[in-house]
Amino acid sequence: MCGVCGCGEGHSHSHDHDHEHPHDHEHHDHHHDHDAEHTHAPGLSQARMVQIEQDILAKNNRYAAENRRYFGERGMLALNLVSSPGSGKTTLLTETIARLKDELDIAVIEGDQQTARDAERIRATGVPALQINTGKGCHLDAHRVGHALETLQPKDHSLLFIENVGNLVCPSSFDLGEAHKVVILSVTEGEDKPIKYPDMFHAADLMILNKTDLLPYLDFDSEQCIQYAKQVNPRIKILSLSAKTGEGMDSWLRWLKAELELQRIDYA
Repeated sequence: MCGVCGCGEGHSHSHDHDHEHPHDHEHHDHHHDHDAEHTHAPGLSQARMVQIEQDILAKNNRYAAENRRYFGERGMLALNLVSSPGSGKTTLLTETIARLKDELDIAVIEGDQQTARDAERIRATGVPALQINTGKGCHLDAHRVGHALETLQPKDHSLLFIENVGNLVCPSSFDLGEAHKVVILSVTEGEDKPIKYPDMFHAADLMILNKTDLLPYLDFDSEQCIQYAKQVNPRIKILSLSAKTGEGMDSWLRWLKAELELQRIDYA
């Protein structure tokens, strides 16, 4: 069971991928030691549970710092994409890749509890993708991302998308070493999501309001949703778009290119 969120027992570490590369990341020579992080603990005191949670997050943050150093040393932009299931996250990702793959190097880490369907969709666009199945676990962690980097071997100055498990709770607590968390909210989900799941929207730097092509058919108040997001996180940037029709995608692509350029400048 996830000691932080109580999400489930044990994680599957299957990496479904087509790429085998020798790794050269000495700081990613991790050991699989999740048992202490994901065990049932009946009868433990509240104080002990709090201590376990703090220990788990501290360990994760150490791995996240290694990942962040890895990205910085290579001038890469790593983004942690988070959302509820059904937000259109994978469609947004495939449409984004289709528009940028001819001018940028892109790689993807896919997180799901089961199946490799999303990674297969990503590979069909022509970019490398590695699937991490978490079993009953409800989020990716920095340790698994570090191992994925060893296998995926993304290019210097590249754009790395980390598509997290669909969940607006647990991923908010786990830093993966990314430059930004990007939360994707579909207009089909309800405008009150930011105040129902404030930790996630507070942790995110960018909110994408997706599926705007459906607004004429829904009772969804976009302005109220944006107000709620700003209430939770005054610094959050918000982009509205439809991955299906392409409306608003240009703003998203400009944001990506600008953020990648910042990483390249820092690298230089």
